[in-house]
Amino acid sequence: MDFAWRPYVPVAARRRKAEREMQKLRKKGQPVAPVVITGRTVARTFWGKAWCDNLERYSDFSNRLPRGRTYVRNGSVVDLQVAPGAVTARVSGSALYTVTVKVSAVPKARWTSICQDCAGAIDSLVELLQGRFSKGVMERICHEKTGLFPAPADIEFSCSCPDWASMCKHVAAALYGVGARLDERPELLFTLRKVDEKDLIAKAGRGLALAKTGPAAEKVLSPDGLSELFGLEMDAEAATDDAVKSKAGRRGRARNDEQEIRSAPMRRQSKAKTSTKRTAGLRSKKKERASS
Repeated sequence: MDFAWRPYVPVAARRRKAEREMQKLRKKGQPVAPVVITGRTVARTFWGKAWCDNLERYSDFSNRLPRGRTYVRNGSVVDLQVAPGAVTARVSGSALYTVTVKVSAVPKARWTSICQDCAGAIDSLVELLQGRFSKGVMERICHEKTGLFPAPADIEFSCSCPDWASMCKHVAAALYGVGARLDERPELLFTLRKVDEKDLIAKAGRGLALAKTGPAAEKVLSPDGLSELFGLEMDAEAATDDAVKSKAGRRGRARNDEQEIRSAPMRRQSKAKTSTKRTAGLRSKKKERASS
């Protein structure tokens, strides 16, 4: 049986053909999310770079990754969807191929250990998703064997292309596409590994009792304590009555002050009227004297 290489199809032609296929899917109501790379850098943020660095550290993937970078840069990943434990992609090659990548969940014990080690070092969800934390936290999350990112043993993949290689260039392109997608939506990494990113955010006051609105009971002096402190004999009920009377007195004085303030304008008006009458009377007397 003779095997012949398929004729080379220019990238632009492949992309046009793939776009037509994606338009058909859109019309059927299926979501389509292409991976768009600006420039030659696949990933620019902490999470995207960390994903790509993790892929490149394993010799198992080294022989096929370079072709995958080329494919993702030239826009060949025309659709990429990330779900819990799975990535599906459509990659444009000599034909439009379907890629499936399965990623196992982070073991519960490992996730608990990561959260404990990062406790108190990540203050908010925004800080976490933007990758703004200390070098120690970064190293812990990215650790090769005990961190958040998957090792080759955690990844299974398949592609509809005829390539015999364990990882074809279409799979490699899809894996790099995940790194580019994490630039836009870093929370998808936690979705993929089936963990809750909020677990990494330590609450500074977790486990502490709520603050009380008043002083502690042991800090409040009883009547006996007051008696001992000042050398006075105080009756508990009398002390309470005195406190109530004092409070009532303060309220009474406050009401009197308020009434005084309110009545002040009226008193001023009354004084003005009285002064006017006195002035009129004096003028009348002066006229009577002048006439006499």
